[in-house]
Amino acid sequence: MNKPIDIPRFGFGGAGLGNLSREVSDDEAHRTLQAAWDGGLRYFDTSPLYGFGLSELRVGSFLRRQPRAEYVLSTKVGRYMVPPRGRSYDRGMWTAPLDLMPVHDYSYDATMRSLEQSHARLGLADIDIVYIHDVDRRNLGADFDRHYRAAIEGAYRALDELRSQGFVKAIGIGINESDVAADFMAETDLDLVMLAGRYTLIEQPALADCLPMAEKKGVGIVNVGVFNSGVLAKGVSSATYDYGAVPQAVIEKVRSVERVCGSFGITMPAAAAQFSLGHPAIASVVFGMTRPQNVEQTLAYLKEPIPAAFWQALADEGIIGADVPVPAASATDRDR
Repeated sequence: MNKPIDIPRFGFGGAGLGNLSREVSDDEAHRTLQAAWDGGLRYFDTSPLYGFGLSELRVGSFLRRQPRAEYVLSTKVGRYMVPPRGRSYDRGMWTAPLDLMPVHDYSYDATMRSLEQSHARLGLADIDIVYIHDVDRRNLGADFDRHYRAAIEGAYRALDELRSQGFVKAIGIGINESDVAADFMAETDLDLVMLAGRYTLIEQPALADCLPMAEKKGVGIVNVGVFNSGVLAKGVSSATYDYGAVPQAVIEKVRSVERVCGSFGITMPAAAAQFSLGHPAIASVVFGMTRPQNVEQTLAYLKEPIPAAFWQALADEGIIGADVPVPAASATDRDR
């Protein structure tokens, strides 16, 4: 597949640096980013939503000290920030975010406003990739249709103009629902789709819609959420699935994966980290990390040898479909 932008195969996801579920100090955030850089990661993703701008501040503070030509940076639009001025608002899963209130708006003007704010927080003149964030039915509920049209007619139009003028290199959407991603690709000319949690070791709904459309239109998929928010990294006893309780059906499937991994002497997180590298539409895989040791462990997972027989065993057990593309070789043999 021809990549629409020279995007590194692996990347660093900055959601956790916005204090997602736990508070991260400035020092720990910096050390984590430094570990990612020292480990060879050169793609960094962030968003205004992450800690309502805190992640962008931290990522920008670190990247301003690095040679600009050596890394790829992405952020997102769909929300801009305003002072709350006494108004109450939902802080969601963010622990100690900045005291700014997100305004959910996919209009043309709001998209430009969001990007201007992102440039200011990052302290950087150039942003390589911009994604339209969270155009999902689950997030938007009854307002989905209205927001979806606004994202097409407002945010996409704004980003398409910026791309044509050379202000950004690539544009895309960051989304949790593979069918919506396919619909959006069908209506637009995207370069990338950042797909969260819908193409993992335990579920691959994207095979039915998003991935075929991506191949048809030459769109690169940036795969994120490959641990399904924790269950494929920590197992069923101490983890979450899509940031919530782990359903029984998922528990049973994860236990089956653990059993096959055990028979091959493979760690489950390594299998989860490497799984999506087998699909030709996957341009990059991005991992969220908040501690230096998380970075070191993730890089080790990507180097762990996994024989072809392991993937065949997963298919034999019915954990993945027989037609699911899998890595031909261990990630050890791939360029980072």
